[in-house]
Amino acid sequence: MDAALLRRPSALIPLAMSVAGLAIAIGYAAMFGTARQADEGAAAHVWQLLMVGQVPVIAFFAIRWLPTEPRRALLVLALQLGAALAAMFPVWWFQW
Repeated sequence: MDAALLRRPSALIPLAMSVAGLAIAIGYAAMFGTARQADEGAAAHVWQLLMVGQVPVIAFFAIRWLPTEPRRALLVLALQLGAALAAMFPVWWFQW
């Protein structure tokens, strides 16, 4: 895969946000455990903002690049989806 499209900020920003979300989820579990809390806490709110904040950037990427480079854009979108699912997995696994 040609990495030129992957170097675009609209491709990298959602990946970075997903990695940050994954790091927050794993870091929180490592520091405070996986027991349910009465309040969600700051980590949960930051994670939610990171995950929701990706949506407009991914939409922009899809609108901009799918018409001109559909194959490469779909590969980047698949990578973004995989990163988002990886960030969501600990939340699902620990039933937060």
